[in-house]
Amino acid sequence: MPAAPEPEILAAFEAAKGFMPLDEGLALYAAAVEAAGLGLPLLEVGTYCGRSTILLADAARRAGVTALTLDHHRGSEEQQPGWEYHDPETVDPETGLMDTLPTFRRTLHRAGLEEHVVALVGRSPQIAAFWNSPLGLVFVDGGHTDEHAGSDYEGWAPHVAEGGLLVIHDVFPDPADEFTGQAPYRVYLRALESRAFTEISDAGSLRVLRRTGTGR
Repeated sequence: MPAAPEPEILAAFEAAKGFMPLDEGLALYAAAVEAAGLGLPLLEVGTYCGRSTILLADAARRAGVTALTLDHHRGSEEQQPGWEYHDPETVDPETGLMDTLPTFRRTLHRAGLEEHVVALVGRSPQIAAFWNSPLGLVFVDGGHTDEHAGSDYEGWAPHVAEGGLLVIHDVFPDPADEFTGQAPYRVYLRALESRAFTEISDAGSLRVLRRTGTGR
């Protein structure tokens, strides 16, 4: 059976601010536990408030590796004021800008997982440009435009180690989901067409692919 989180980890996940449903979270956790067996770090692109980070961090803790999570913490397109997924509680009253970093830190503290996570605060392409270490898992869950989803894939998929996993969230093949899921869907298709990755499982909008080749 796929690995499952302990009840206290699952409770922390369900209590955390975020959007990932339980079935997708369990699939992500199982993938993270498997990938952590490679002895390499696990990377999440798109932290938000740390809901899915809890799962990656616990999988990393179990294997004695590190979970990395990357975000500028100013919110993606659909989380800005006036959009469907905007949460006023994430706005910094001093700057008037979204700042999810404090909430993320509280999320990890409550889950008791701070020491198992390294938070990378910045823009994904800037950090990917100087990254040179292999990763056991890359979880793409950042912006939903072609520009952002595409750059996350281009910057980080090449660092997935042989046998490692590429996990893509919010994959919606229906063109009606143009804003929320079509860009991740196109990234998913690119990964398959590259012949570097083979799909091994799915749950809801989550796709799990294994690196089996050397393409990009």
